[in-house]
Amino acid sequence: MDLTAHWVGITAIIVFVLSYAFVIAEEFTHLRKSVPVILGAGVIWALIAVQYMNGMGHETEEAVRHFLVEFGELFLFLLAAMTYVNSMSERRVFDALRSWLVGRGFSFRQLFWITGIISFFLSPLIDNLTTALVMCAVVLAVGHGNKRFVGIACINIVIAANAGGAFSPFGDITTLMVWQKGFIDFGTFFALFIPSVVNYIIPATIMSLAVSTERPEAGDEKVLMKRGAKRIIFLFGCTIATAVSFHNFLHLPPFLGMMTGLAYLKIFGHYLAQTHIPTPADTPGYGEVGDVHAFDSFQAVARAEWDTLLFFFGVIMCVGGLGFIGYLDLLSNFMYVEMGPTIANSLVGVLSAIIDNIPVMVAVLQMNPEMDVNQWLLVTLTAGVGGSMLSIGSAAGVALMGQARGLYTFFGHLKWLPVIALGYAASIWVHLMINARYEGIMP
Repeated sequence: MDLTAHWVGITAIIVFVLSYAFVIAEEFTHLRKSVPVILGAGVIWALIAVQYMNGMGHETEEAVRHFLVEFGELFLFLLAAMTYVNSMSERRVFDALRSWLVGRGFSFRQLFWITGIISFFLSPLIDNLTTALVMCAVVLAVGHGNKRFVGIACINIVIAANAGGAFSPFGDITTLMVWQKGFIDFGTFFALFIPSVVNYIIPATIMSLAVSTERPEAGDEKVLMKRGAKRIIFLFGCTIATAVSFHNFLHLPPFLGMMTGLAYLKIFGHYLAQTHIPTPADTPGYGEVGDVHAFDSFQAVARAEWDTLLFFFGVIMCVGGLGFIGYLDLLSNFMYVEMGPTIANSLVGVLSAIIDNIPVMVAVLQMNPEMDVNQWLLVTLTAGVGGSMLSIGSAAGVALMGQARGLYTFFGHLKWLPVIALGYAASIWVHLMINARYEGIMP
């Protein structure tokens, strides 16, 4: 039944808006972002269930189960990926990268470009949020409190990480959802590589002119990776290959390949624990011969970003509830029929900067507008890079505001909005120019 004009629908909209207001205000309220959306999801579906009580309760139950399966696939995929990233962090892979960059004696401008380029190419592998946090640690280590450099370097990292994540299913939650839904094949994502480069290069080139060519004081810290680190990196690559193979050749959901790959890590973790050599941390070269505590892969699972995972549950259920009421059909008709897919998908990126790309992409996927592959590539691009226009528009930007508190700020990012928007518009134009071969091809 259509409840869009009913008190249930209006109340559900109010609940969702209030829930997301608390998400946006997380920095000030310190209330984890998963809490309001989980509560909002429960309230919205309870309201719907009350209206469907007269012999139609099975319809709401089936709808909830449908969205639960959608979340379950995303949850298991991300859990495996987060466990690998946490394992690499525990084995000091990212600390070693930071130490190497800090000790090279690069100038501020060189570091600006190096951290940006690494962010662009690392993001497709380990996701934009993790990449941004790793590179921000580098910038803070070499910046030595240089507020101007740290601020502009963090903006550069956010843009680069979001742009890099747009051309890979593993680079962002939005690209992962599109891939798992089957709208874009794994190899087709790489058609967004050049538009993503354009999206990053234009603002980075302009911003680099404002970065000093002075050299910061080089650090002398030497960080060694722990035993098994390189093999865990290799196993992560094997896990990605397994997920892609399961999806492309066996036509199985990608999460099953990721969970199979998680077993690789568990087996290797068991080997590391059984062959553990207790070695004091002050022993020269201890990272190569052993470490103080044995590796425990289940600790890496426990250190997964549970607030983020539960946030996805709340968002999928909230947006699913609004779609069940009928609001997404109205929105889809307005955006994709009256406005047209190109304008609608370009607008998705602007909405991502204001609201966050995850609920926006969840809404688009649940609308399921009839679009060709070219338009699905466009919405994947815009949802991925549109969040770079504001610091609150992506998980990477929000995380860096906390990590570099007082140095990377909302208004500091806002100052560069015109050049970031220029890169955004240029990337859309380039995509429409070079990927016209996908027009008319349906997923």
